[in-house]
Amino acid sequence: MTLLKRGKTWWSYFYIDGVRQQHSTGTSNRKQAEIIETKLRQDANLQRFQVVQANPKLTFGELALQFTNSGSAKRHHLDRLKALLPYFCDLQIVRITHETAVEYRQYRHSQKTLSVATLNRDLIAARYVLNWGLRKQLIISNPLKGVRMERERKTKRPIVSVVEETLLLKSAAKHLQEIIICALDTGMRRIEILNQKWEDIDFHHRLLYVSRSKTAEGESREIPLTSRLLVLLTARKQTEGLVFTFGGQPLHRVKTAWKGALKRSKSRNLRLRDLRHTFNNRLIFSGVDREVRKSLMGHSDSEIHDVYIQIGLPLKFDAIKKLEAWWKQEIKGLQKHANHSPSVPMEEESSTGEAARRDQSISANDF
Repeated sequence: MTLLKRGKTWWSYFYIDGVRQQHSTGTSNRKQAEIIETKLRQDANLQRFQVVQANPKLTFGELALQFTNSGSAKRHHLDRLKALLPYFCDLQIVRITHETAVEYRQYRHSQKTLSVATLNRDLIAARYVLNWGLRKQLIISNPLKGVRMERERKTKRPIVSVVEETLLLKSAAKHLQEIIICALDTGMRRIEILNQKWEDIDFHHRLLYVSRSKTAEGESREIPLTSRLLVLLTARKQTEGLVFTFGGQPLHRVKTAWKGALKRSKSRNLRLRDLRHTFNNRLIFSGVDREVRKSLMGHSDSEIHDVYIQIGLPLKFDAIKKLEAWWKQEIKGLQKHANHSPSVPMEEESSTGEAARRDQSISANDF
């Protein structure tokens, strides 16, 4: 150690990579100065190897700002942070405990009665931000690690009937009609549909390869095309780019168009994700096995033995054929009792009929 006294204060002098470092220890006590110099050398060495030291005064708001600026935040993280920041923003990370999560729930309920699931998602997002900070060495631990989530009650998931499907298609804007059909006939998630590319559709073999999925299992899956979806896509087939757009521009949300279709069709309060659930139930009604359904929908494997189950294309094609047969049977039953047919039938139609439907005008207010 190199300690020199200047006046009444001890100063520390040492070299890092040939560069002379000098720091005041701020004390006249030799023993204290030696301890401080040791700490100064350690800090300088950490900086030399680009090891970031945690700031004990770092607040959740400051960490969240770095998280969003890093580009790691997804849309749902940003949505959750809008609810989290009013409470957590000025809290220092070292002051956050499991009890803070309980107090947050009470704070949110004092403003508005919310579901258990909503508050669980908020805290999961907060925990994700803290985990990100831990990986970046901005904090030394995640104070919400192991925080217990409240048990969520299972909610009833509505199944869209063929009658409701028909009314929705009649009331929906043109771009939404195609999205509805795709969701009902493939079980794809909204993000998967809106990010689907033409390059990943094999028209010759009637197969759709999911371009982008929420899960790794979903990313690599292929889905056979139903006849009506094949006709719909073939009518405006392209070589590249996004399949589903609005005015040639990418779609990020279809909430306004969906609400408008529900209002015009006088349907119950359905969500776009209910179409994916409906696809799964229709496969059940058609007698399709659980493993085949999971493979088609891109569900994550929740059981060990599922990892070893490989679903071949013949089983998938068979499942889609069963779905089409079930759907056609439902349509025949409706036509028996009512003298009308759905806007876009499952079986292949003439290009004239398809073009006529696609000529329906839509305005910017529909989106």
